[in-house]
Amino acid sequence: MRSLLTLMTCMAGLSLSINAMAQQAPRLDEVDLVDLSHAYDDSTLFWPTSPIAFEHNELAFGPSGNGYFYSAYTFATPEHGGTHLDAPIQFAAGARTVGELDINELYAPVVVIDVVAKANDDRNYRVLGSDIEAFEARHGRIAAGTAVLIRTDWSRFWPEPNAYLGDDTPGNADDLSFPGISGAAAQLLAQRQVALIGIDTASIDYGRTTDFPVHVVLATNEIPALENLTNLAALPTTGAWLLAAAMKIGEGSGAPARVVAFVERK
Repeated sequence: MRSLLTLMTCMAGLSLSINAMAQQAPRLDEVDLVDLSHAYDDSTLFWPTSPIAFEHNELAFGPSGNGYFYSAYTFATPEHGGTHLDAPIQFAAGARTVGELDINELYAPVVVIDVVAKANDDRNYRVLGSDIEAFEARHGRIAAGTAVLIRTDWSRFWPEPNAYLGDDTPGNADDLSFPGISGAAAQLLAQRQVALIGIDTASIDYGRTTDFPVHVVLATNEIPALENLTNLAALPTTGAWLLAAAMKIGEGSGAPARVVAFVERK
């Protein structure tokens, strides 16, 4: 049953990617690349209940004894932390893992919905369906196969945990406070058949959530999500493209991602 669901979803994803590609994918010699990713290091933020953080341990560093310098390390990290992708399997049994996502679905035209002023007024702000509709009234209906990014400018607080997450108590996620998306807005975007949704906060669900409705809506509709993005102010409202190059962890429910936007050169 799962293999049939995966095949049907992949076929739908291919259709959406073709729809998206029709929106004039950019030539690489005519764009500037914008890195939307935080680096992974000792300051990387993770969900407070995560049992580990990013670990980077030296195996070798220095002269090899054979006339050349050599360095090598091991690393370990939770799937969900830093700039990363959530696969549908995270909140939907039988849905696709990271390894089952088609890379074509992770390359898409971008729209950026700016809720910076509302997030500044209310750090628990949730993007509403009316925010999506107001955006569409100005810029047109969001096309199937589009990557929708929510800009709050919360990345300005990275990597200070109390400012970014709203609470820095290890092991406790009960007092988190940061903007996210509402379940109704997620339902509307799922109806638009978007390729993926991303945000520059710690979660697509706002900090005080207890039932993660946005994760559930996206996962059950086979829509991946991106969290802990940065540099969204460098993107135009429409016209850019995005590649979410997630580490291909075969059975992963999520994975670290190098997210790159392609912006038309002025």
